[in-house]
Amino acid sequence: MDVTRRDVLATAGGAALVLGAVDPAAASRTGEAAVSKGRLKQSVCRWCYEEIEFRTFCKGVAEVGLTAIDLLKESDWAIAKEFGLTCSMGSPGAGSIPDGVNDPANHDTIVSTLTATIPKAAEAGVPNLIVFFGNRRPNINDEQAVRNCADALSKVAKVAEDHDVTVCVELLNSKVDHEGYQGDHTPFGVEVMKAVGSPRVKLLYDIYHMQIMEGDVIRTITDNWEYIAHFHTGGVPGRHELDGTQELQWDAIARAIVDKGFTGYFAHEFIPTRDPLASLGEAVKLCDV
Repeated sequence: MDVTRRDVLATAGGAALVLGAVDPAAASRTGEAAVSKGRLKQSVCRWCYEEIEFRTFCKGVAEVGLTAIDLLKESDWAIAKEFGLTCSMGSPGAGSIPDGVNDPANHDTIVSTLTATIPKAAEAGVPNLIVFFGNRRPNINDEQAVRNCADALSKVAKVAEDHDVTVCVELLNSKVDHEGYQGDHTPFGVEVMKAVGSPRVKLLYDIYHMQIMEGDVIRTITDNWEYIAHFHTGGVPGRHELDGTQELQWDAIARAIVDKGFTGYFAHEFIPTRDPLASLGEAVKLCDV
């Protein structure tokens, strides 16, 4: 998991993270909390802030007013709890972005890893675990890939249901960041979810990625509401701050999600180009609708 996210940094503006790096001591001084309404449960992805020492980062995240951090390894779950933070999406290491559930060659590893990790996540209060569709294979078309994905995910659905942990499969773009990724459009992911038919196997709808691939974000989310359990953000273009430099109206998106009665997490996954936690606070405030 760490390796693939580091790869994303290299392809999605990793140099900007260096520009946004700050003194670790200053990183936790965020001022007043950005959350006032709290209708939308917001979180933040750890990998975008890797230059900040983890405990310092946790302190800063809590000061912003967030209650969760996304994409943490099991070894970090307890540390986050020390700061009153939940791991909103665990990274179990079940496959990788290119090697996912679309290929039967990966099934044994992914299924065994998830089966072992789901009870640990439940015990630690981690509500979601991430997994990936995987890159296209020459001999696997979309129709076969849907069947393959459903086969693997169905094998973990019961244990996920028994422990009230949701396995989330992420939609990613294949145009800019993840060439060859098969789960690059919402309809593909929805077909997999329909085939599995479990309340504990859902989509991680990454708004940044799906804006690049298909746009029409609010209507797509609304039309496919029952298949989505989690959201990621990121400015388009560039995957940077949620501000006036990019094309999405984040307060409108956040409001549409809240108005549907969403009770899951909405996690920020952008690479800051300015003071990292100040940029995070601005995004949180914008989406606190």
